[in-house]
Amino acid sequence: MKILLDTHVFIWLDSQPEKLSTKAIAACEDTSNQLYLSMASLWEMQIKIQLGKLKLKVPLEDMLAVQQQENGINILNFSQAHIYHLQALPFHHNDPFDRIIIAQSMLENMQLVSVDQKLSAYDIPVLW
Repeated sequence: MKILLDTHVFIWLDSQPEKLSTKAIAACEDTSNQLYLSMASLWEMQIKIQLGKLKLKVPLEDMLAVQQQENGINILNFSQAHIYHLQALPFHHNDPFDRIIIAQSMLENMQLVSVDQKLSAYDIPVLW
């Protein structure tokens, strides 16, 4: 199964796995699953780091490299199709990073792992 990690899930997987639900941990540890992180999440984290809203133990690029090696994280770039699909999304969620992640989950047929209950309002499978 293809799994798309919400930004906070990626951060917790790296530094605070105890915050993840049992189902989220199981999905991430299942080697038959392919784990993805949206390029939008990298962008979001970099912005929050620069604004002082996110502090990581190591530089973002090092954190990603470790997660790619240890958990096989793949980066999911966003495409024009993902951008255009935003038009079809109702505004249950106003965060632009979450909205693109939702569009990616829909178009790429990925299960989204997130604690954010607002995402359940969309027609996507959300695991928590």
